[in-house]
Amino acid sequence: MTKNRIGALQLEIQSLSRNIEGKQGSIRVQEAGLAETLRRLNETERMTFAAAVLSSGDLTSLWSDMDASFSLQSAMREDIAELSVQKQSLSETKAATEQKRAELVKQRNNLLAEQGSLDATRRAQNDLLAQTKSQESTFQAILAEKQAAKASFEAALADLQSRLQYTIDPSSIPPAGKGILRYPVDNVKVTQYFGNTAFARSGAYAGNGHNGIDFRASIGTPIKAALSGTVIGTGNTDAVRGCYSYGRWVMVKHGNGLSTLYAHLSQSGVSTGDSVRTGQLIGYSGSTGYATGPHLHFGVYVASAVQIIRLGDATNKKTACANAVMPVAPLSGYLNPADYL
Repeated sequence: MTKNRIGALQLEIQSLSRNIEGKQGSIRVQEAGLAETLRRLNETERMTFAAAVLSSGDLTSLWSDMDASFSLQSAMREDIAELSVQKQSLSETKAATEQKRAELVKQRNNLLAEQGSLDATRRAQNDLLAQTKSQESTFQAILAEKQAAKASFEAALADLQSRLQYTIDPSSIPPAGKGILRYPVDNVKVTQYFGNTAFARSGAYAGNGHNGIDFRASIGTPIKAALSGTVIGTGNTDAVRGCYSYGRWVMVKHGNGLSTLYAHLSQSGVSTGDSVRTGQLIGYSGSTGYATGPHLHFGVYVASAVQIIRLGDATNKKTACANAVMPVAPLSGYLNPADYL
């Protein structure tokens, strides 16, 4: 559908461009004619009345010349009016052309996003097929391995979080309020909230509750920055064999004292140090890391409390995720995203 719209816009722009060329040619012809009229009028007006009488053979010829001069002036006024109309029409056609070109750029960006989503979907599907080889038994074994590794990771992370001490300065972060952050997905469907959720009470997260919000997002869904800021870290815990955590993630630090995390991505489109604007595409959703299905894990942190570190350096414990780099904060450094969305 987007490709069809791009084709239609290109044809419209070509038609408008031809129209512009035609109008410009017409204006050039009219301007040349108007210049000639002005030249002839100037020659007529430079001759005094007495000179005109003397140079004319009789009064009849004089009146005829004066009548011709008046006709010339009238024609010139009509030419000026027509030229003004043509220039206004040219201006409107140019404005319409620019509008179509802007829409063309927008549609091309949409097409790139759609292609990115499709690529992300195919990549995730291929990864899953490569892992499971389409065999249920293999899938169950991988799932059990992930659950065991995740439990070990959560225990180490919970121990680290409990040992980290941080006192929040309320003046360093904005007070809770709707609309401080925009939703990172366009179609909002929350599958798990922050805190002591039913899944957390079932034994997940080592008893510390869910540290973010999960949004339903099929593989390849565009993920967008919740606020302008700077990318302070990206990573992929799946690169560490046996570590099932955030998977592919991006963290953005904002100017209001908050930082936001986007995790379980199938691919990211930004790098550390990049500046992003509110609503900018930063990646695509997936099911990397420990995820029972495709979704986005969205976390909000006190910016001054979060560290991006190698987990093993922080915990001094040997776990499957010891070599994985990820954001870590004390328990007080995690904020409820719902307070700011």
